[in-house]
Amino acid sequence: MQWLNEPRQWQADGQNYQITTDPHTDFWCVTHYDFIRDSGHFGYETVAGDFVAEVKVTGAYHDLYDQAGLMVRVDDRNWLKCGIEYVGGVQQASAVATRDFSDWSVTPLTDNPTSIWLRLTRRGDYVEVQLSTDGDTFTMLRLAYLVPSVETMVGPMCCSPDGEGFSVAFEGFRVTPL
Repeated sequence: MQWLNEPRQWQADGQNYQITTDPHTDFWCVTHYDFIRDSGHFGYETVAGDFVAEVKVTGAYHDLYDQAGLMVRVDDRNWLKCGIEYVGGVQQASAVATRDFSDWSVTPLTDNPTSIWLRLTRRGDYVEVQLSTDGDTFTMLRLAYLVPSVETMVGPMCCSPDGEGFSVAFEGFRVTPL
């Protein structure tokens, strides 16, 4: 695995990663906040063509906007991140698609599940985001356009925009070509 913004504290065991986010890290591009942040942690594999990426995410979220999940990225202005984002004391199923400008969608998971499972499917010019709270039944969270590219980066993503950092575990991360 390669890193964009390697965290100070992390360890890996096969397909499992334990990370503590660095303070004041984020991925965002302009919209609403008028700033660009490209300082979040992103551990990735480079993949050519279509693929499915999956992972189980367990985070100790506690500060506003603490977030963890998966990212697929063409470059610093074309990417998608998805997973949990902690807002108002509630874990939100979150997806941000960026094509020069970021957008953001959230759906509250009012039971604050211990873990979630994510599945990203890349086909041509789109990415489908699916989420599960039990590891078996997945629901579509988002279908987003992503610039067609021969190669993309995909992998675990986490950051603490407002907080001092938190611990997150990624289990069973895998990428399967389609």
